[in-house]
Amino acid sequence: MKIIVGISHPKHVYIFKNPINELVKRGHGVKVIAVEKEITKYLLNQFNISYTVIGKNQPKLYRKLLALPRWEYLTYKIAKEFKPDIFVGRALSHLAHVSAIFKKPFIMFEDTEHATKVQKICLPFTNVIVTPDCYKNDFRKRHIRFDGYFELAYLHPNYFKPEPGVLDDLGLSKDDKFIIVRLGLWSAIHDTHSSGIKHGSELKFVKSLEQYGCVFITSERELPTSLQKYRLSIRPENIHSILSFAQLYVGEGETMAVESAILGTPAIDIEAITSQQGTFDITAIHGNADELVNKYKLMFAFSDQNQALKKAIELLEDKQLKKKWAEKREKLLKDKIDVTAFMTEFIEKYPESFYKYCKSRGEENI
Repeated sequence: MKIIVGISHPKHVYIFKNPINELVKRGHGVKVIAVEKEITKYLLNQFNISYTVIGKNQPKLYRKLLALPRWEYLTYKIAKEFKPDIFVGRALSHLAHVSAIFKKPFIMFEDTEHATKVQKICLPFTNVIVTPDCYKNDFRKRHIRFDGYFELAYLHPNYFKPEPGVLDDLGLSKDDKFIIVRLGLWSAIHDTHSSGIKHGSELKFVKSLEQYGCVFITSERELPTSLQKYRLSIRPENIHSILSFAQLYVGEGETMAVESAILGTPAIDIEAITSQQGTFDITAIHGNADELVNKYKLMFAFSDQNQALKKAIELLEDKQLKKKWAEKREKLLKDKIDVTAFMTEFIEKYPESFYKYCKSRGEENI
């Protein structure tokens, strides 16, 4: 089988790297088409994944639409030469549209409920949408749900072991306590009405945490001089090891909070989602985060940074914090599947894998 995989974000590299490796091991041909964003190319190179770049990410929707014809043309050229049997990716318009031109199936792996604008462009050309079972939206008969999270495709113990050597790079020992703070940029289309820690209050926030351990900041936005000494300076591929060893993660944006929680590190997400009607409650978080907050108690989410800081201090004063989270993580892992194995098998055996799922839920005539 020949498979085209679309990558347009660093997280996509992590999600698909293990399924790609498994599919290649099984003798399938895989062609990766990448849209460059942040460290996407760096990660693909680090994980020895061959790829072809068709353009750079555009932060605004209208600029994405302007770039789309060229992305589709280049994807078409690659597909014409490669002759794929199937297209795989997130909600990527160029993959969805070109798959339809070649009359080949497009499997969309998705977990971002708020990315509705891009999804609407893709859905008419998508054969099946695969999401975690906690996903809050419903795509009806084309919708496949699995008991896990895409983060488990790269953070499950079967595929990830934290590397203690990363602590040496920070001048820390395994007994040192440290806290990771993340500052976001809020530039994605689905981040348009989101915000987190107020600008100008970051130093006071960090100082409040510093009495409980070293504080390191990972930031998408430019840090002021007062915060430069807290900057986390590591190789990007080591971030998950760092999160695993941290005493606490607190910051803006769900992805890293979800990753920390899955790794057994208490996580606090600070995110206020606003509209013309005002500020929505934090229940607007995505399904995976919602489950980690309410079912597994591995994560907390606040729209107010003062409430978040209060919870952070409460957690940091607990001497058994990491032990408690390790036990919660074990329960989570017992409940969830090996997501890499699931993705690999679903792609490899499609469309039989789709029909098998439909039959299991009593839908014989799909």
